[in-house]
Amino acid sequence: MNQDTHFRECSVPAVGRVFVYLLQGNQHMNDQLEHQLERRKIKPTAMRLLVLDFFQQNDHAISLKDLENGLESTDRVTLFRTLKTFEEHKIIHSIDDGSGAVKYAMCGDNCECDYPKDAHVHFHCRVCNETQCLPKVKVPPIALPVNYLAEEANVVVKGVCAKCKP
Repeated sequence: MNQDTHFRECSVPAVGRVFVYLLQGNQHMNDQLEHQLERRKIKPTAMRLLVLDFFQQNDHAISLKDLENGLESTDRVTLFRTLKTFEEHKIIHSIDDGSGAVKYAMCGDNCECDYPKDAHVHFHCRVCNETQCLPKVKVPPIALPVNYLAEEANVVVKGVCAKCKP
């Protein structure tokens, strides 16, 4: 977390003490986070606000382990439940990038995680090990045999990302 962040302490059941923060002098940012949760019919709690802000501070998909490391003094079970709540309410989506750990990334504002409408390609960099959403690169239509119904598709392209390219 950034050192310019002001904290106010509060209690959260099953988590103990965590910090709900207001970005320095910016109640508006906190209000935006709360609105984003409420728009998806999720009750804003201290932990949910922390997790949502963590996602917004990262430009790549993150794992539960990344979240644990980035938010010290948090309970793994509570983080996992928060991820599942966010996924169910389509704030984030999960990605199996072949790394052995499920990653999660922010959904777009109008995303409903519907296949094939919202299906997009993901890119996993073998150098920095980050996975990026490529929302403008749609998963191409897949012609399945008769009586097969596609419900989701996971396309991960692996290589070297723009940041790591020599």
